[in-house]
Amino acid sequence: MFYRRKILLALLQLFDDRLEKIKLQKLLFLFTQQQTKGEYDFVPYKFGCYSFSANADLTAMVQKGILSETASRFILNDKTDYLRTLKDEDKKQLQEIKTFYGKMDNKALMKYTYIHYPYWAINSTAAENILSASELEKVSKSRPVSNKTILFTIGYEGISLEEYLNRLVRNDIKLLVDVRNNPLSMKYGFSKSQLSRYCETLGIQYIHFREVGIQSEQRKQLKTQADYDNLFATYRTTILRNTQATQNTVFDLLKRHQRIALACFEANIDQCHRKHLAEAIVRLPGFCYELKHI
Repeated sequence: MFYRRKILLALLQLFDDRLEKIKLQKLLFLFTQQQTKGEYDFVPYKFGCYSFSANADLTAMVQKGILSETASRFILNDKTDYLRTLKDEDKKQLQEIKTFYGKMDNKALMKYTYIHYPYWAINSTAAENILSASELEKVSKSRPVSNKTILFTIGYEGISLEEYLNRLVRNDIKLLVDVRNNPLSMKYGFSKSQLSRYCETLGIQYIHFREVGIQSEQRKQLKTQADYDNLFATYRTTILRNTQATQNTVFDLLKRHQRIALACFEANIDQCHRKHLAEAIVRLPGFCYELKHI
C-alpha cells in the first residue's frame, strides 16, 4: 500500500474510524503543512484547501472495501493499526493535529484555514458567510491577478496534479491550451476529460488542438538531446508549416484571454515540441508579448 494512503487511514483511525469529508480534507491539509514535503498537495477549491489526489485515493480504498463512504463522510472498515506503520515524526504530527484541531467542527476548521492560509480560500463559496470583512479582504489580496499579456508553456512531468493546477492559478492563467497529439495519460488527472474538468473547477478554461502535437510513435527511441533536436527540426518543417491556421487561432486566444498556457508532458522545455510551437506563435505578425515557460 502507498505510504500516503496509510496516512489517510491513520488519520481516520485517530478519529474513531470516521471523519466528515470536509474535516478530513482540512485536517490532512494542516498535517501536510507540517511536513517538509507534504504527502499531498492542495488547490484552492470551493470549500477551501482540497486535494483531488487524496480524494482519488479515498475512493480507490472504498472500492477495495478498506473504507465505506456516505454522502458526507468516510468510514474505516479495516482494523489494522495503521498509526504504527508510520514514521515516528508523522505519527507524532498526526497526534498533534488531533490534539490541536480535533474538536473543531467543519465551520471552525474552514475558518481557521481561511484565516491562516488565505490563498487556499480564494475560490471558496463559503468564505463570505464565515469571515469578517477584514479577513475577506486578506483572502481577496491573496488572489493572483495580472493584466499583462503572456504566452506561457507548462509541462506536468514530475509534479502532482495539484502543483500543476497551482502553477496555473498563481500565474493567473485563464486558458489551458492542450497541444498533445494524444491527450491521454497514465498519471492521475492529466487525461483530457479529467484535466478539463479540474481546470474548470478553478475557473480555468480548457481547449485541445491535436493537430499541433507529435504522434507517440515518433517519440520512441529518443535518448539524447540530438535525437530530440532532429525530431523538432522535422516538426518545424512539417507540422508547424501545415498548422498555421491553428497557430493563428492560438494567437487570437492569447489576445482575447491575455494569459494562456500551452500544455504538454515534458518538464524539460528543450525536449518538448511546445517550445517550438510557442516560438512559431511569437514570430507571427503583431506578436509583441512575453513568452514564459513555467
